[in-house]
Parts: sequence; C-alpha cells; structure tokens
Amino acid sequence: MIRTIMVELSTIEAAAYRQKLRGGHPGIVIMRYDTDQPGIATVNRKSGEPDPSHNTDLKLFPLEAFREAMELTSGMPYSRRGKVKLSGEKEDASSQEETAEELATVDSAEYEAIVKSYTNRKGELSYELLNKDFIQFAKSSRVISDMVANHASEEDIRNHVVKVKLESITGNRELTVAQTQRIVEMLDEVSPRHVFKELNDEIRKMLASR
Repeated sequence: MIRTIMVELSTIEAAAYRQKLRGGHPGIVIMRYDTDQPGIATVNRKSGEPDPSHNTDLKLFPLEAFREAMELTSGMPYSRRGKVKLSGEKEDASSQEETAEELATVDSAEYEAIVKSYTNRKGELSYELLNKDFIQFAKSSRVISDMVANHASEEDIRNHVVKVKLESITGNRELTVAQTQRIVEMLDEVSPRHVFKELNDEIRKMLASR
C-alpha cells in the first residue's frame, strides 16, 4: 500500500491519508471512527479541489473534511505501509491497485534519498529547499551553461539537472531519464503544485537571457 502518514481531522471525527487510487490517480482516503466504510476522493490537479467518488456519502464525508485532509497531507511523501486500521475496526477496504513500478519507485533508494534530503521537521517535503538546491546547481553547472547557449529545450535542461542531482544525492550513476521522471511524478503527486515550478521558472529566465 502506497500512502502518506495518517493525520487526524478536526472537521469530523476521522483520520485521513493520501493514497494511490485505482488507475494510478492520487487521492484522499478518510476513515471515520463510527463506520467501517471509508470516504474516497481523487485530487483534481486542475481545480485543486477533491472529487469524491460516486459512492461516498457527503453527509458523512463533507467536502470540508476532504479539503482539510488535502491541506494536512500536502507535501507528505509516499511510503510503503501496511494495511490501515482504526482502533477496533476492520481493515481498510478501499482496495487499491499499486503497480509493480510504483512500488519499486517508492521502495527505491533514489526516492528515499531525495525524501530524506529535503523533508522538514513536520515530515513534509520542502519544495522550497529542493528547488533552491537544484537552481543553485543549474546556475553553477558548465554543462547547463552550454545547453542554454545552444538553445536546448527547457525539458532537456530540467531532466539533466534532476538526473545529475539525483545521482549526486544517491551515488547511483546509472539512472535513466525514465527512472528520474517516475520519481518526479511520485513527488509531484503530493505537491500542491508542480514540484519543480521554481526550477522551471529559473530555466526559462536563463533561456530568455540568451
């Protein structure tokens, strides 16, 4: 099971966490203390709002509770955890379908290393610290300077920065672009916005100045 740390809600008497839902979508799972049936919503990346599933009772699981759960779990990294149980209740029945690739990514040394390097005391990934570190590397790298001078694409430059930084953090010099992209996707799913927004903005500025 791929999910974040469980948090307690104040909106209703329940606990919640982010989890990979069917189809690979990130979602919010709320578990009330007075019922075995969980409330589930996907995270709409365009609107930033929760989209409850059709069988979620909004009287038991109001939108305000999902919004609170999204706020409390924002930035929390995924980890591989056991089945979820509230005290005295049955096991979580919100059957999820994590792929082998997703499990491998969460279990990977590369994902764990970046989480460890940029997680703050609250247990949240510090996207500010991560972007600051990656931007500093981009500005000091001779390779990046040459790529900018040769009008390389924003995507190619970002992929190079992320790959080299991950190699530096983990000591793994054999990462592929596909592997780094999967790690970025997993980080991005628990971010309130694109994980490398500031890095992308800085790369655009570098390209525009040429």
